[in-house]
Amino acid sequence: MSMEAGIGVMGTKLGMMSYFESDGKVVPVTVVGFREGNIVTQVKTQATDGYEAVQVGYRRVRDKKLTKPEMGHLQKVGAIPMRHLQEFRLQSVDGFDPNQRLVVDEIFQEGDLVDVSGTTIGKGFQGGIKRHNFKRGPMTHGSKSHRQLGSIGAGTTPGRVYKGKKMPGRMGGSKRKIRKLKIVKIDKDLNVVMVKGAVPGKPGNLLRITPAKIVGKNIPKN
Repeated sequence: MSMEAGIGVMGTKLGMMSYFESDGKVVPVTVVGFREGNIVTQVKTQATDGYEAVQVGYRRVRDKKLTKPEMGHLQKVGAIPMRHLQEFRLQSVDGFDPNQRLVVDEIFQEGDLVDVSGTTIGKGFQGGIKRHNFKRGPMTHGSKSHRQLGSIGAGTTPGRVYKGKKMPGRMGGSKRKIRKLKIVKIDKDLNVVMVKGAVPGKPGNLLRITPAKIVGKNIPKN
């Protein structure tokens, strides 16, 4: 697991909208909401686990939605039952305690740069044109190869298809991180954060928001 620049939070993508700044400039933003959660469920230290990290839980659920081991893990620190558990590996875990609630507007400020990761929209099994931006064949003059893949290699030598060959297959539904997005607005009343630009996934998807990694500034070069 890679080192984070600082503690982060989890949120829920609500959708996109246009935000008008004070000078009239229109900014496309993604609205991220926060359900009940973002509670520290475990603090890992060098002595106990071999590395320093903070485990955070998000999105309250009913008890019967979790297994007994999951419930026992949360009850150990007196936390509410939560659906998602994620780790944030840090350089130091000083100041974090089990069952501590993380407050978004205390961690982030308007104008901060953040890294947002989530699961992209699944597209199912797709062909080479949609999946890899291949060009299609001629549509006229007797051509019978329109959207087919075409040649996938040579003949007797090498006598196989090289690994990693771009071919039709499952598209989307993979983890993706968008780096250095600017926080345009933090609304405490609505409990939402507006981030400039687009983030992975569709409305309702889980997002992981962390301070943007800037090598040499908030994370070491090595």
